Amino acid sequence: MIELVALDMAGTTIDEHGDVYRALEESVREAGADVTPTSLQAWMGADKQEAIAALLERGGIPAEPGLVARTFVRFQEILAALYAANAPVPLDGVEEALRTLKAMGIKVALTTGFSRDVADPLLATLGWRVGDGELLDAVVTSDEVRRGRPAPHMIHRAMERTGVLNVAAVIAAGDTVNDLQAAANAGVAGVGVLTGKLGSDELARHPHLRILAGVKDLPELVDALEGS
Repeated sequence: MIELVALDMAGTTIDEHGDVYRALEESVREAGADVTPTSLQAWMGADKQEAIAALLERGGIPAEPGLVARTFVRFQEILAALYAANAPVPLDGVEEALRTLKAMGIKVALTTGFSRDVADPLLATLGWRVGDGELLDAVVTSDEVRRGRPAPHMIHRAMERTGVLNVAAVIAAGDTVNDLQAAANAGVAGVGVLTGKLGSDELARHPHLRILAGVKDLPELVDALEGS
């Protein structure tokens, strides 16, 4: 029986128009590093400070802690400006799907490569809150765990916060390879969704239970699993 669904944010539940990766690329380029599409894709869904450090190194710039911190601040500034110009919105059918899952008695958590100070204002613009009777049961950000994706820590922290003990009762869904790798590392069922930048062939190369068009299809999948 499924007790918890843990979902990525950008590209999985929220359409933020690809601005997070635009801001990541621009901030790292401003720091003097060259960024290729391949290197950027490898860090989709990861903790943003870890991504900045890795992209700097790949671009030939030593990832000194002070530079990483300054580049992260610049990333936040660029992202805030992009969001102000083109506000993020829920992806099609996501809010309805989350309400359906909650009505089925399933807890809903978000996990994200954003830090808390980036995630909270984003969620506030959508009106998504955590609590009894609200859309969400927990939100776990990458700065609240020792390692971001593909480490399993955010999924396990979501289990801790929602009181779920059995990894077999958890589905983790996301639009990136790092999302699927984190699910596999956590011992939970990984579901890829096609609302991000990657296609089914790219996601299907990695451990997964299903590849879905979007989170909107999760209630149907849970129904099928419960009936099997």
